[in-house]
Amino acid sequence: MAHFAKLGINGKVIGVHSVSDKDLLNGDNKEDESVGQQFLERLYGWPQPMWKQTSYNTNHGVHSLGKTPLRGTYAAIGMLYDEDNDIFRRRQPYASWTLNTTTTHWEPPTPKPVTETDGRDDLYNWNESTQAWDKVVA
Repeated sequence: MAHFAKLGINGKVIGVHSVSDKDLLNGDNKEDESVGQQFLERLYGWPQPMWKQTSYNTNHGVHSLGKTPLRGTYAAIGMLYDEDNDIFRRRQPYASWTLNTTTTHWEPPTPKPVTETDGRDDLYNWNESTQAWDKVVA
Protein backbone atom coordinates (compact mmCIF):
# COMPACT_ATOMS: atom_id res chain seq x y z
CA MET A 1 0.00 0.00 0.00
CA ALA A 2 1.34 3.41 -0.98
CA HIS A 3 0.28 6.80 0.35
CA PHE A 4 0.02 10.14 -1.40
CA ALA A 5 -0.43 13.63 0.02
CA LYS A 6 -2.95 15.84 -1.76
CA LEU A 7 -1.49 19.36 -1.91
CA GLY A 8 -3.42 22.60 -1.89
CA ILE A 9 -2.33 26.23 -2.02
CA ASN A 10 1.32 26.88 -1.05
CA GLY A 11 2.02 23.16 -0.66
CA LYS A 12 -0.37 22.66 2.27
CA VAL A 13 -1.33 19.02 2.78
CA ILE A 14 -5.12 18.86 2.54
CA GLY A 15 -5.50 15.07 2.43
CA VAL A 16 -3.62 11.78 2.46
CA HIS A 17 -4.85 8.92 0.28
CA SER A 18 -3.93 5.24 -0.01
CA VAL A 19 -3.18 3.63 -3.36
CA SER A 20 -2.90 -0.09 -3.97
CA ASP A 21 0.59 -1.19 -5.02
CA LYS A 22 -0.84 -2.59 -8.27
CA ASP A 23 -1.99 0.93 -9.21
CA LEU A 24 1.64 2.17 -9.08
CA LEU A 25 3.09 -0.26 -11.60
CA ASN A 26 4.56 1.09 -14.83
CA GLY A 27 5.05 -0.79 -18.11
CA ASP A 28 8.13 -2.53 -16.66
CA ASN A 29 6.05 -3.75 -13.68
CA LYS A 30 7.96 -1.46 -11.28
CA GLU A 31 6.41 0.95 -8.80
CA ASP A 32 6.45 4.49 -10.18
CA GLU A 33 5.26 7.61 -8.35
CA SER A 34 4.07 9.27 -11.54
CA VAL A 35 1.80 6.28 -12.29
CA GLY A 36 0.25 6.68 -8.82
CA GLN A 37 -0.19 10.41 -9.43
CA GLN A 38 -1.93 9.73 -12.74
CA PHE A 39 -4.19 7.17 -11.05
CA LEU A 40 -5.21 9.70 -8.39
CA GLU A 41 -5.75 12.45 -10.97
CA ARG A 42 -8.14 10.20 -12.90
CA LEU A 43 -9.90 9.14 -9.69
CA TYR A 44 -10.30 12.55 -8.06
CA GLY A 45 -9.74 15.06 -10.87
CA TRP A 46 -7.00 16.78 -8.85
CA PRO A 47 -4.00 17.73 -11.07
CA GLN A 48 -1.07 15.31 -11.12
CA PRO A 49 1.62 17.72 -9.84
CA MET A 50 -0.48 18.26 -6.70
CA TRP A 51 0.06 14.68 -5.46
CA LYS A 52 3.29 13.70 -3.69
CA GLN A 53 4.07 10.22 -2.45
CA THR A 54 4.73 9.91 1.26
CA SER A 55 5.94 6.96 3.32
CA TYR A 56 3.96 5.72 6.30
CA ASN A 57 7.23 4.20 7.56
CA THR A 58 9.28 7.43 7.39
CA ASN A 59 9.44 9.59 10.48
CA HIS A 60 11.89 12.46 11.04
CA GLY A 61 14.35 11.26 8.42
CA VAL A 62 14.39 7.58 9.44
CA HIS A 63 12.63 4.67 7.73
CA SER A 64 11.35 2.22 10.37
CA LEU A 65 12.16 -0.79 8.18
CA GLY A 66 15.71 0.35 7.40
CA LYS A 67 14.90 1.42 3.84
CA THR A 68 15.60 4.82 2.30
CA PRO A 69 13.43 7.49 3.98
CA LEU A 70 11.00 9.29 1.68
CA ARG A 71 10.49 13.05 1.96
CA GLY A 72 11.59 13.41 5.57
CA THR A 73 8.45 12.36 7.39
CA TYR A 74 5.00 10.95 6.72
CA ALA A 75 2.64 13.70 5.55
CA ALA A 76 -0.36 14.69 7.64
CA ILE A 77 -3.17 17.15 7.01
CA GLY A 78 -1.99 20.69 7.81
CA MET A 79 1.68 19.98 7.14
CA LEU A 80 3.52 21.62 4.25
CA TYR A 81 5.34 20.15 1.29
CA ASP A 82 8.67 21.97 1.04
CA GLU A 83 9.46 21.82 -2.67
CA ASP A 84 12.99 23.23 -2.29
CA ASN A 85 14.01 20.44 0.10
CA ASP A 86 11.54 17.77 -1.17
CA ILE A 87 10.26 17.08 2.35
CA PHE A 88 7.07 17.31 4.37
CA ARG A 89 7.35 19.56 7.41
CA ARG A 90 5.35 21.41 10.02
CA ARG A 91 4.97 25.21 10.04
CA GLN A 92 7.82 27.22 11.53
CA PRO A 93 6.92 27.74 15.21
CA TYR A 94 9.10 30.84 15.74
CA ALA A 95 10.96 33.15 13.36
CA SER A 96 14.30 32.39 15.06
CA TRP A 97 14.06 28.62 14.66
CA THR A 98 15.76 26.87 11.73
CA LEU A 99 14.67 23.79 9.83
CA ASN A 100 16.81 20.68 10.05
CA THR A 101 16.05 19.21 6.62
CA THR A 102 17.34 15.77 7.63
CA THR A 103 15.08 15.29 10.67
CA THR A 104 12.36 17.76 9.54
CA HIS A 105 12.44 19.27 13.05
CA TRP A 106 12.47 23.01 13.70
CA GLU A 107 15.40 23.76 16.01
CA PRO A 108 15.70 26.67 18.44
CA PRO A 109 18.82 28.87 18.52
CA THR A 110 19.67 27.36 21.93
CA PRO A 111 18.81 23.83 23.04
CA LYS A 112 15.98 23.31 25.50
CA PRO A 113 17.33 22.82 29.05
CA VAL A 114 16.96 19.43 30.65
CA THR A 115 16.52 19.83 34.40
CA GLU A 116 14.59 18.07 37.11
CA THR A 117 12.84 19.22 40.28
CA ASP A 118 11.53 16.77 42.88
CA GLY A 119 12.10 13.84 40.50
CA ARG A 120 10.04 15.41 37.69
CA ASP A 121 11.24 16.98 34.46
CA ASP A 122 10.91 20.75 34.52
CA LEU A 123 8.81 22.43 31.83
CA TYR A 124 10.08 25.24 29.63
CA ASN A 125 8.47 27.54 27.07
CA TRP A 126 10.33 29.33 24.30
CA ASN A 127 10.37 33.12 24.64
CA GLU A 128 10.87 34.58 21.17
CA SER A 129 11.45 38.14 22.42
CA THR A 130 14.38 37.12 24.67
CA GLN A 131 15.50 34.21 22.49
CA ALA A 132 15.64 32.03 25.60
CA TRP A 133 13.80 29.25 27.40
CA ASP A 134 11.61 30.33 30.32
CA LYS A 135 11.03 27.81 33.08
CA VAL A 136 7.33 27.23 33.76
CA VAL A 137 6.61 27.82 37.43
CA ALA A 138 3.77 25.72 38.80
